[in-house]
Amino acid sequence: MALPHAKPLDVIDMRPLGPQLADAKTHSLIKTEKLQLVRIVLPAGHALPEHSLPGEVTVQCLEGEIELLTSTRSHQLQAEQVMLLPAAERHSVRALRDASLLMTVLLAP
Repeated sequence: MALPHAKPLDVIDMRPLGPQLADAKTHSLIKTEKLQLVRIVLPAGHALPEHSLPGEVTVQCLEGEIELLTSTRSHQLQAEQVMLLPAAERHSVRALRDASLLMTVLLAP
């Protein structure tokens, strides 16, 4: 069963998952007409294949470490670091260590 999306004014706990990271799953936290927030969970060595999204995207590493590959270079993000990707930027993500991320996507201009 899918987890429900948060509603306006709901509080969402974004603390690191810690020991629960191994059993956690990726899920969408919020989705509106213009915005989507997704908590992505990636075990070490796992990856999201190259893709692009039509709107701007932020990727915030909540815990662990990832490699974010863009069309121009490789970026390593560790806990408490965030990066903005321009609209339509092709990218992929690979976990260097077990990681959870907060991805924010602007769906409509």
